[in-house]
Amino acid sequence: MAEPLKNVYNESFFEKFLQVLKKAYPLLNKAEFLSDIYSKDWPEKELKQRMYHISTILYNHLPKDFKQATDILVQTAKLLKTKKESMSFEHMFLPDYIEKHGLNDYQTSIEAMEEITKFTSCEFAVRPFIIRYPDQMLFQLLSWSKHSDVMVRRLASEGSRPRLPWAMALPRFKKNPSPIIPILKNLKNDPSEMVRRSVANNLNDISKDNPDIVIKLVKEWKGESAETHKLIKHASRTLLKEGNNEVMKVFGFGTKRDINISNFQILTPRVSIGDFLEFSFVLKNKSKTASKIRLEYGIYYKKANSTLSRKVFKISEKEYSANSTTKITRKQPFKIITTRTLYPGVHQLALIINGKELEKLNFKLL
Repeated sequence: MAEPLKNVYNESFFEKFLQVLKKAYPLLNKAEFLSDIYSKDWPEKELKQRMYHISTILYNHLPKDFKQATDILVQTAKLLKTKKESMSFEHMFLPDYIEKHGLNDYQTSIEAMEEITKFTSCEFAVRPFIIRYPDQMLFQLLSWSKHSDVMVRRLASEGSRPRLPWAMALPRFKKNPSPIIPILKNLKNDPSEMVRRSVANNLNDISKDNPDIVIKLVKEWKGESAETHKLIKHASRTLLKEGNNEVMKVFGFGTKRDINISNFQILTPRVSIGDFLEFSFVLKNKSKTASKIRLEYGIYYKKANSTLSRKVFKISEKEYSANSTTKITRKQPFKIITTRTLYPGVHQLALIINGKELEKLNFKLL
């Protein structure tokens, strides 16, 4: 079994971290710090709880003057940083410190986040500042989108995502994302794929509330470069899953009028948790020309309240030759994972062509 992610905070981690922290703050008492870290309930704390706990212990041991404390954290981050594109998630308690204690000191916090994000992303910490100081932060985000450091540019996009997972939403941008579009335009041709992917994720967030804005940008940016094509394709993933006709046309998916599905069957109608659902079908392209098709399937998972919730999985995006017949077989694992609880009972499976769902078949999870 894989090691729990929370165990990244082990003896070796704290030894290295405190060694560096003490260089930035010689008055630190390492023994007392560790004693406070390993509280009685430390073993029960999960990953995020441990992050927040470390942030609290930092506050207890650093100077109470916020400017002095953030100077120490910035210096610590600089000493720890070893890579140009750094994504040290385990040190995200550093920006959490800024988020918790710096909301009333805008300038100090912004300067600190600009440096700390070069080592560990401040995408979560920056969001309360966007809500508290909307106009100032829009100006700051736009400025960061032109920054020389790749991680600061990424923060401009990732921090302004309306629906960033595991973070507080940004209702203002969910309602009207227009103010952040100039930021994304600045970054769409960024030399870093990581930044461009963040732009795509931001646009995908926007598409869930304001699809017309994203469709317009996808059409405008189409054909600019291979990198931009990849960006807009990733940005359109929700619209593609929804079968949006305009987006389907942008990416060359043809009509499904001459596509026929037959012999759709579930080969394992009773599936035990830990095993695979196996199914097959035959796809016929009756057209006299090749057809580019986006082929997916949806699993309707049973929830705790016995309702069903669909999750879509891609089979392929490809051209099917004229007058062709293709037999397709797939397996879907039903392993226990942390992001989904499996409930025994009747589930459903559906095929999806260019975003349009076909018939559903039942199967039973044991």
